[in-house]
Amino acid sequence: MGNLGPTEIILILLVVVLLFGAKKLPELARGSGRALRIFKSETSGLMSDDDDKDKIEDAPAASKRPAASAPQELPRDAAAAPAAETPEESLRRLQRDDNA
Repeated sequence: MGNLGPTEIILILLVVVLLFGAKKLPELARGSGRALRIFKSETSGLMSDDDDKDKIEDAPAASKRPAASAPQELPRDAAAAPAAETPEESLRRLQRDDNA
């Protein structure tokens, strides 16, 4: 149980084609590929952030700066702060990259 043979795979593919239609399958595959690409880039970004934190924590205690007693001030207007890229902007950027 749990092993898929060639007959089961063909049956699954036939059901998928019947449900979505042959014209929609390339579009679905393209969308899935983009979603996986975005997910991979986000997870690699998180992993590199964790690596940076580990390097900071492994630094000798003498090189660490003492913690500030007052919190840092935030920019007064939102235009001064860089905005993070939204998922929609990421998707548009990837679509531009694919078309180029």
